[in-house]
Amino acid sequence: MSEKQLVLDAIQCKEVSRIPWVPFVGCHAASLIDVDCETFFKSEEHIVNGVRKAIELYDPDGIPSMFDLQLEAEAMGCGLTYAKDNPPAVSTHILEQGKELADLKIPTEEDGRFPIALAATRRIVAEHGDKVAIYGLITGPFTLALHLKGTDIFYDMIDEPEEVEELMEFCEKVAKHTAQMYIDAGVDVVALVDPMTSQISPSNFEDFVAPYASRVFDYIHERGKLGSMFVCGDATRNIEPMCQIHCDNLCIDENVDLKYAVDIAKKYNVSVGGNIKLTLTMLFGTPYDNMTDAENCMQIGGHKGFILSPGCDMPYATPVENTQAVTKTVHGNIEDIFQGGDVMEGVTYELPDYANADKVIIDCITLDSEACAACQYNMEAVYASAASIMDKVEIIEHKIKEKEGVACMIKLGATNVPTICVDGEIKYVSILPDNAEMEACFKEAVAKKGL
Repeated sequence: MSEKQLVLDAIQCKEVSRIPWVPFVGCHAASLIDVDCETFFKSEEHIVNGVRKAIELYDPDGIPSMFDLQLEAEAMGCGLTYAKDNPPAVSTHILEQGKELADLKIPTEEDGRFPIALAATRRIVAEHGDKVAIYGLITGPFTLALHLKGTDIFYDMIDEPEEVEELMEFCEKVAKHTAQMYIDAGVDVVALVDPMTSQISPSNFEDFVAPYASRVFDYIHERGKLGSMFVCGDATRNIEPMCQIHCDNLCIDENVDLKYAVDIAKKYNVSVGGNIKLTLTMLFGTPYDNMTDAENCMQIGGHKGFILSPGCDMPYATPVENTQAVTKTVHGNIEDIFQGGDVMEGVTYELPDYANADKVIIDCITLDSEACAACQYNMEAVYASAASIMDKVEIIEHKIKEKEGVACMIKLGATNVPTICVDGEIKYVSILPDNAEMEACFKEAVAKKGL
């Protein structure tokens, strides 16, 4: 059985002889060819060379042609901020810039960076598609709606639900057309990447995500392709609803208990992908840590309906030897993986004296708000909610892509990202309340200190 067929069979919940391995190599591919991310994401040649190098180094069974959740938004006029070691991030929301929804058009093959992305995908398919399953990644409708409108959408879900539904219908059309473009380019699997769906309640998921995502997956199936739902953050409460939106596969990160997800997905004949830890294991760990994490995931996932993968887009600086250790584990070649030590050795973080601080301290535990959409919009919401009391609060982002951020997370007792703490007390875990609720929470803490 070919490597590609392993992936396709596993996605369809067929028994496989070996668990397939799909590293989500996005911005990390730039590091493999020694270029920065801005240069990489603007170059067809670099994208092709980066994926080629990843395939050479990591011997994957499947791989995305590109991991960039900003393509559609940028093509419709949203501003992006480019970084050297992260994917670009949406910095301006077009529907906050005086544009109306009626002014926007669905991006085509000629808009934004789509000519680069699609040309690179066609070349990757031609070069590797006979052996490796190529994934085409599209921005999910709800996350795209956040890109276009910003966090005001959370108010509108309550106050103007009809407007949100209209926006979601438009984003559904964009997702279908983007899927069409990638399918025409030859991909085997279309992954709808919708990280912000982990931040809403099941009822909001049912109202504002399920109908639109379901129709996107229906379209993917009509074109004869398989569809995967990618989500990050603690999406536990929405795992079962996600299994009912007509996807074939559900990919999760370490914030979701893998056994729980596998058990739920089996009820709906949906396969699961995941969920090697991105930072503690892949970025900061040792080859031995990666071997043990991969083995644990494979033991839980089993040989039917499971694909081994990182929790999400691999960090730029992920050590090559760590990812190669996963490959060796998948293929049973672990004799040269050596024992590793404590990845946090020598790293300390002292929490502030919250009770005696002259401001309310708001600690935000994130993966990285410059690279993770869920984390980005959490930070935007925190700043918006604290806008009227900024002289009385101190907002600190702790990125767990940095070891000090992990140390802070451990000290605070947080177990998921994003998490918002107020004066050392965990308040919000992987969910965004409306801004009024969060503002009230912050003001209560200010009043408690007599500020």
